[in-house]
Amino acid sequence: MMVGASNGAGNYAMCGRAYGSRFLFTWPNARVSVMGGDQAAQVMTIIKREQLARAGKELTSAEAEAIAKPVRDQYEREGHPYYGTARLWDDGILEPHLTRRTLGMCFAAAAHAPVPDWKAPVYRM
Repeated sequence: MMVGASNGAGNYAMCGRAYGSRFLFTWPNARVSVMGGDQAAQVMTIIKREQLARAGKELTSAEAEAIAKPVRDQYEREGHPYYGTARLWDDGILEPHLTRRTLGMCFAAAAHAPVPDWKAPVYRM
C-alpha cells in the first residue's frame, strides 16, 4: 500500500513490485518515481552548471529555471498515481476509506494461496 512518496530504493525496500508482492495498491495522493522532481531538477541543473563552468561560463538563474521546470513538470506528470496505474505498475488506486476492507480481502486471498517449498541457501560468513 503506497500512501505517500515512494521514490527510488525506498520503493524496493518497502516491497515494491520488484519483490513480487501479491498485491500493490496506491492512494490518490501517492507519488512514485526514481527520485523526487525537485531532486531530479537540481541534479540536471548541477550537471549543466558544471558543464558550463568547464567552458568558463556561468549558468544564470533564468537558464537554471529553464532546465529545472520541464524536469519538475515531467516528474509531477509521470509520478502521478493515474500514470502508474494506467501502466499496471500497481493493482489500482484505492480511496483511503476503502483500504481496510480491501486489505482484508487481500489477506484472505493470500492466506489461501499455496506456499512453495523453500530451501535455505548456503550462507557464507
